Amino acid sequence: MATATKDQIIALEKDYWDAIKRKDGKRTSQLSGKLALTTSARGVSPIPKAKMAQMTEDGNWTLNAYEFEDVEVVTPADDIAIVAYKVKQNVTMDGKKQDLRSADISTWVRGADGWECHAHSETFLQDGKS
Repeated sequence: MATATKDQIIALEKDYWDAIKRKDGKRTSQLSGKLALTTSARGVSPIPKAKMAQMTEDGNWTLNAYEFEDVEVVTPADDIAIVAYKVKQNVTMDGKKQDLRSADISTWVRGADGWECHAHSETFLQDGKS
């Protein structure tokens, strides 16, 4: 199989974010690896596919809007892609709207079921600046 293009990988990442925005747990689960690793301000979390669906649907938050900036993609092998970017997010958490900025990175692996995200990390940027 041919190496994915930068546009194809960015489209996968946006598909994931759009599914989160819609609270579409079925889609986030389809796009996740069997056991995806995540890091955030809460630490390290291994998340199974089924739990990803539940977290997407049941979370006490809403992703209202997002916008990627400074997107970089590397493909170290035909079936592996890493995408890193800054993202502006407007979210509602516990009924309170917030604007957040972070730097994110995801690792995508192409397998028998297509491309799946196997790792994702998010680092909030200080004072919303980069």
